[in-house]
Amino acid sequence: MQEPHLIYFADPMCSWCYGFSPVIEAVRKAFGGGLPVHVIMGGLRPGTERPMDEAGKREVLTHWAHVNEATGLPFEAHAMDREGFVYDTDPGARAVVVVRRESQELAVSYLARAQSAFYAEGRDLTSGEVLADLAEEFGVERDGFLQQWASEEAKQETWRDYAIAQRAGVTAFPTLVGGPNEAGVYGVVTRGYAPADQVLGVLKDWISRIAA
Repeated sequence: MQEPHLIYFADPMCSWCYGFSPVIEAVRKAFGGGLPVHVIMGGLRPGTERPMDEAGKREVLTHWAHVNEATGLPFEAHAMDREGFVYDTDPGARAVVVVRRESQELAVSYLARAQSAFYAEGRDLTSGEVLADLAEEFGVERDGFLQQWASEEAKQETWRDYAIAQRAGVTAFPTLVGGPNEAGVYGVVTRGYAPADQVLGVLKDWISRIAA
């Protein structure tokens, strides 16, 4: 039987996923390599082409305020201030997929860093140069990253992630799934944001039952 692990459906430009990033880090600290996290890109707004209007920005900022209130994480509205900003989540998701080729563990760390760069620092996650800068922080070779990121293969691999999320019935981000159990079945740990104590409680109960 495959070893127990977590599947984390997320998006680098999903504000509630950003809010969930400390929870994922708490899970990694609590369980380490004994419960690895595999990240799959959910596809929040891939392929968006129309620049955001002011009404759209106001709506998004309302969501950001809710995440800030629930988690205390910082937000920088400058991320959407640039002229003609298009809220296309595909470039950032594709960057995570490229880094995932190095390792799942690195991809989870890169995802959290990309979220922080967008939400807390106001950096442009639709820019290949910015995404390469972030990858370089993790020791990923810049030119190789950019070449892979721009490739048709990476684009198709990313859209396969979106298809996996759709087939799994994932409609909210973040979604965290754990498994397999002794019957090979996966179960939802949380659908949408949940605080660390709640998530850790569910996982500790699950692990204790597996070990019994």
